[in-house]
Amino acid sequence: ARRLREMLKPGEKPDGAARSADREDEESGRHEEELDPRIQEELEQLNQASEEINRLELQLDEARSSYRKILSDSARRLKALSSQLGASTERARPYYEARRLAKEAQQETQKAALRYERAVSMHAAAREMVHVAEQGLLADKNTMDPTWQEMLNHATAKVNEAEEERLRSEHEHQRVTQLCQDAEARVLTLQKALKKVILKSKPYFELKAQFNHILEEHKAEVVQLEKQVTAVKTRYSVALRNLEQISEQIHAQRGRTATCDGRSSPVGAEAEVEGPSTTPASSTTRAAADCLSVTNLQTIASDLEKCDSVEHLGDLSDSGSMMGPQWDQERKQTEAAAMWEGVAKRSQVVLKENQEGFVKQHQRSVSL
Repeated sequence: ARRLREMLKPGEKPDGAARSADREDEESGRHEEELDPRIQEELEQLNQASEEINRLELQLDEARSSYRKILSDSARRLKALSSQLGASTERARPYYEARRLAKEAQQETQKAALRYERAVSMHAAAREMVHVAEQGLLADKNTMDPTWQEMLNHATAKVNEAEEERLRSEHEHQRVTQLCQDAEARVLTLQKALKKVILKSKPYFELKAQFNHILEEHKAEVVQLEKQVTAVKTRYSVALRNLEQISEQIHAQRGRTATCDGRSSPVGAEAEVEGPSTTPASSTTRAAADCLSVTNLQTIASDLEKCDSVEHLGDLSDSGSMMGPQWDQERKQTEAAAMWEGVAKRSQVVLKENQEGFVKQHQRSVSL
C-alpha cells in the first residue's frame, strides 16, 4: 500500500487498488491495536504484585529496624544493670543456664509422650483390624475368601509396624524423661549452692527474659514478612513469564499469517517476468512495454506486406503509367507517406487500448 501511494503523483487521487490497500492497512492497524485480553489480565496481576511488594518491603524494613533498635537498647540496658550488680550476675549464670536446659528437656519430654501415645493408639487399631479379619475367616470355614486373607495379611503388617514405632517412642520417652530429671536435679543443686547471688542478680535475668520475649516476637514478624515478600515476588515472576509467552505466541501467529498471505499470487501475476526483484511500478511498465512492442511489430509487419503487394494497383488504367517516370515516382512517394501515416495512427490507437486494458487488469489483480 505504501508503494502504491508513493507511485501516485501529488495531484492525483488514489484509484481502486490504492483505496483497497488503504482499507487493508486500516484494518490491520485496527486489529493490531486490539490487545489480547490475557495481556490486560497479566498486566493487572503485575501491577498488583508490584504494589504489594513495595508495601511489604516497607513493612519489612520497619520491622527489621525495630528489631535492631530493641536489640541495641536491650544490650545497653543489660550492660548498665550488670555493672551495677557486679560479679553476682556472672556467678548466678550457671543456675539460669541449668534452668533453661531443664525447660527445654521438659518440652522434649512432652513431645516424646505425645509420640508414644500416638504409637500406642495405632498399635491398638492395627490389632483390632487383625481381630476383625480373623473373625471374617472363621465365619466361613468351608471356603477361604481371598479378600479376608488379604485383609488379614495387611492388618498383620500394620500391627508389626505399629509395634516397632511404639517401642521406639517408648525408648525415646524414657531417654528424654531421664534427661529432664537430671536437669531438674542440677537446678535444685545450684539453687541451694548459689542462693544469695541468685537473689542479688534476679533483676538482671528477669529484664533479660523480658527482652528475649520481645525480640522473639519481632523476629517472628520479620520472618513472616520475608515469607510474604518471597511469595509475592514469585507471583510477579510468574506474571512476567506469562507475558513473555503471550508475546511469543502473538509474534508466531503474525509470522504464520504473513507466510500464508505471501504464498498466493494475485490474478494476472503470470504476466510478470521472473528475474531480479523490482518495484511494482517497474514491473508494470516493463510488462506494458513488452505487450505493446509485440503488437507494434505485428502491425508494422502487416503494413509492410501490404506495401510490398501490387494487387491494389490492378484497378488502375495503363494510361496512368504512360505519363512519365517522374509522375510515377511522385505518386509512389505520396502513397508511401499516406501508408506510413496510417500505420502511425493505428499504432497509437493500439498502444492506448493496450495501456487501458493493462491498467484495468492490474487494478483487478491488486483488488483481488
